[in-house]
Amino acid sequence: MEDATKRGIQYMLFASLLFAFMGAFAKELSTTMSSVEVVFFRNVFGVFIILFSIYRKPLNQKGGKPFLLLFRGTVGFLALLMFFYNISQISLAEAMTFSKTSTIFSAIFAYFFVKEKLGIRGWIGIIIGFVGILFITGFDGSQLNKTDWLGILTGVGAGLAYTSIRELRKYYDGRMIVLSFMALGTVGPLCFMALSPFYSGETFDFIIAPFVMPQRDEWVIILLLGVTATFAQIYMTKAYSCAKAGIIGTISYSNIAFSIILGIILGDSFPNILIIFGIILIIISGLLVSSKKE
Repeated sequence: MEDATKRGIQYMLFASLLFAFMGAFAKELSTTMSSVEVVFFRNVFGVFIILFSIYRKPLNQKGGKPFLLLFRGTVGFLALLMFFYNISQISLAEAMTFSKTSTIFSAIFAYFFVKEKLGIRGWIGIIIGFVGILFITGFDGSQLNKTDWLGILTGVGAGLAYTSIRELRKYYDGRMIVLSFMALGTVGPLCFMALSPFYSGETFDFIIAPFVMPQRDEWVIILLLGVTATFAQIYMTKAYSCAKAGIIGTISYSNIAFSIILGIILGDSFPNILIIFGIILIIISGLLVSSKKE
């Protein structure tokens, strides 16, 4: 195995571990504050880091796609809201697995909107992925609960965001693409929290919720949340720059194993046999769909 590939695998393993810790910190914070507020703290650190990076090295881009940039930021932000809400409501492993269905949806969107070819292996992977979703949600589509719907929509939103990035990379510096997402992920929660006095229902509590001033001890967890989220992004980017996307994509599913372990430490029960089988099917689906990238 080439040294660059080994480094890529090591970077992705570390990034996956950091993403799992990010989820664990988010779950811990969600016991005393809303997931909307957690999303705010998750993004605000990244905004300052990216702005500092732009200050040190100005953007090199031609631009010209502001609405697509806004679309990417919006769908990515909404997907993050739903993802963090699920982290607060269901096991960390299930929430992470739902987010990993983005591979399935991005392949579908790329086929229809970017005209990217999807061979027999890819279509088989998509079918297997949807079967995996059925196992995780309990098969009965007529009685999907709120977290099931939000989990699926998390994958859809992230899939749309990833698909749009393929086009945006032709026009924008990568830092601007990430900044569009993190800026919306900072300003958006502030606006939604400001609306909380006027809304008392539960249907949209994953979007609208009150701000709760963190306790002194929680600021440490908030700091750890921001640090792990930021460095997870950095090392994931490094991983993809060192090795083939298919290899790195395979390693990225280690995030689910890390999430199962950390979730149990935080009090989650071990996933039942149907959920485990669903997780395995979604992993297989992701490998089949992404293998064409090699």
